[in-house]
Amino acid sequence: MSDPSMLFENNREWAESVKKENPDYFNDLSAQQTPEYLWIGCSDSRIAANQIVGMEPGTIFVHRNIANVVVHTDLNCLSVMQYAVDVLKVRHIMVVGHYGCGGVLASLGNADNGLIDNWLEHIRDVKRKYHVELSSAETDEEKAERLVEYNVVEQVEHVCQTTVVRNAWKRGQELSVHGWVYDLRDGIVKDLHVSRQCND
Repeated sequence: MSDPSMLFENNREWAESVKKENPDYFNDLSAQQTPEYLWIGCSDSRIAANQIVGMEPGTIFVHRNIANVVVHTDLNCLSVMQYAVDVLKVRHIMVVGHYGCGGVLASLGNADNGLIDNWLEHIRDVKRKYHVELSSAETDEEKAERLVEYNVVEQVEHVCQTTVVRNAWKRGQELSVHGWVYDLRDGIVKDLHVSRQCND
């Protein structure tokens, strides 16, 4: 089951089944990319952005990293954002965390995780900022869930502070930023109600 060559066979079977259902699917898909949404999410293998919101490929532009972090020195994330906003003209950026996030759980512990600890320090900054709110959690699970939510709130703010978004708003571009959390246990996306627009 771990042999990657089987993925080629899976791909061929999938492509054939899609073409059987809709012969023009790949021609239509390859002709254009006009997404209205940029999804900044976690790299977790259980999160499939298009699938969990019932959208077809080509409708959501996606950037993923450990624990959906937006850092002002991360040129990868910023380049994705600039392309999405300036070229694709997306109208919505969603920062989407998820309960049970391994990055968040690791940031709550004291283990030496190697190189990733440098990345997790961004989440630990959020943990320090919301120390009082987190300390009132009655269980470790509740604390982790709260940190997932606070991390999304902070990353929404970071998105809004980027030159990409500030410049878009300055020129009057219609663009909103949202913070959501996905629950792996029931498949439901929760709106944290921290959306921002240019006039906020």
